[in-house]
Amino acid sequence: MEMFHLKKDIPFMSYGRLTTTISLATFLLAVFFLFYKGLNLSIEFTGGTVLEVRYSQPADPNQVRHTVEALNLSGKHQEIQVQLLGSPRDVMIRLPNVSNITSAKLSETVMAELRKTDAKVESRKVEFVGPSVGEELVTHGLTALALVCVGIIIYLGIRFEWRFAVSAIIANLHDVVIILGVFAFFQWEFSLTVLAAVLAVLGYSVNESVVVFDRIRENFRKAGMRGKGINEVIDNAITATMSRTVITHGSTEVMVLAMLLFGGPALHGFAMALTIGIVFGIYSSVLVASPLLLLFGLTRESMVKPVRVKEEAVV
Repeated sequence: MEMFHLKKDIPFMSYGRLTTTISLATFLLAVFFLFYKGLNLSIEFTGGTVLEVRYSQPADPNQVRHTVEALNLSGKHQEIQVQLLGSPRDVMIRLPNVSNITSAKLSETVMAELRKTDAKVESRKVEFVGPSVGEELVTHGLTALALVCVGIIIYLGIRFEWRFAVSAIIANLHDVVIILGVFAFFQWEFSLTVLAAVLAVLGYSVNESVVVFDRIRENFRKAGMRGKGINEVIDNAITATMSRTVITHGSTEVMVLAMLLFGGPALHGFAMALTIGIVFGIYSSVLVASPLLLLFGLTRESMVKPVRVKEEAVV
């Protein structure tokens, strides 16, 4: 299925140096903000108190959040999370650690404030997430990220060759660092759902890279491409996949934007990470990974293996 068909190839590789320079500058800027500001880690990573309350009537999460925020219990870089749990009456409240206040005292203070607006509100469950649990989640999250990267390198190295594997993983890590850098710059909360979105972006980006790489490999084997240069072969592969890219990524982006606009605070971080990841995933697969193939010395000889003919002994 094609939405459109371009008769003339777009010279993407002629802008390879420019796009690579822009990507490098953006990457370094994201790394700077990661080290300068750091990530605004959520309660899952830093520890805190989780309350589950039930109202006598449907509750407004925004109103509940304003009520709790009026107590000034949040830390300097942490926000209070409020979201519905299955029904409009059940609400989950996540509070950061507060110095010199125990989890029990903290929950009593919050419940007393909530009962000022609804005297029948009930405390269903109170849980405390310790800092050690948060450190374990950070370790597991980094381990998951590393394993995904290793898996991508092995898969692309087996299916294509080392140049494709290295180019794809650099492009995908570029996407991940950009997402983390944006979250660090705006100090948006980095939660487990955002981490899940980052891992999803890795898989999503490598899928786009595989499609482009597969078309590049096919072009090297086509008779009509034998007289073409490496740049022209890659330009033709990217142009031929543009219709597919617009359809798949466009439909996915519409769905993600719907979550971002109408999903509320609970889905904001997840949807924002996916939105950034999809946009930069397309960019990196086309304008980062492909130019890197040329940088790593991709040649026609490395792609098309010569056919060896056995010499027959002359009697």
